[in-house]
Amino acid sequence: MAKITRVGRVMVPVHDQDEAIAFYTGTLGFTLTADVSFGEGDRWVEVTPAGGGAALALVRPQGSYQPGRMTGVSLSSPDARATHAELTGKGVDTDGEMMGGGEDGVPVMFFFRDQSKNHLMIVEEG
Repeated sequence: MAKITRVGRVMVPVHDQDEAIAFYTGTLGFTLTADVSFGEGDRWVEVTPAGGGAALALVRPQGSYQPGRMTGVSLSSPDARATHAELTGKGVDTDGEMMGGGEDGVPVMFFFRDQSKNHLMIVEEG
């Protein structure tokens, strides 16, 4: 049986890796954890949230794997409302309405888009 220990990284296609680095580090507070050349002119870029966890690999588009997609990436925040206000104030494309937060136990959450129009979600930590 294969020994898989954790989710290490999630690939997110971006139009421009340098713009993506600026967005994820400057706007979201991630740390640049890898930026190396490989293959024939390719570049491997990873950013990691301040609290650790899986990295996002910011990759160049390939075939049908193009920017502007629903990534399925859910990021955590101790205060989703405050994060929403901060990102909106920084000009990030955020959903106008928050979801969840009712008596049903669903956490507060919202979607936003990065500089390549990829959809990501912020979910309040429980």
